[in-house]
Amino acid sequence: MTVEDFANEVEAAGRQFAYIGSVTKLDETRFSVKYRLVVTDDLCVQAYANTQNGTVGLALIYQGRRLYGRDCENWQWHRHPAAAPETHDFSSEGVRSVTVQEFLLETGQVLVDCGLI
Repeated sequence: MTVEDFANEVEAAGRQFAYIGSVTKLDETRFSVKYRLVVTDDLCVQAYANTQNGTVGLALIYQGRRLYGRDCENWQWHRHPAAAPETHDFSSEGVRSVTVQEFLLETGQVLVDCGLI
């Protein structure tokens, strides 16, 4: 995946979900890009990719803290479950790679389950 591929994926996925109010590119370099997908003033999704080292970070952030997330480090995925976002889930479901669209689907369910939308 290239930086441009990830950027296109984030922007396209962000437009598909009614709970996303805006999509903002925060930073872009030759090998990385970072986005914020705003839900409310204190609720957003952060999406980051570094194509040089195989890092992807997808996180639902509420009041400055991760509420849910999926990360890929050195091309290996893990999940930060909503029930315990400070932990790492390396189960078969936790290590499954996800697209940005899949993550936003999961995030929507977390928001509903937590009563945030």
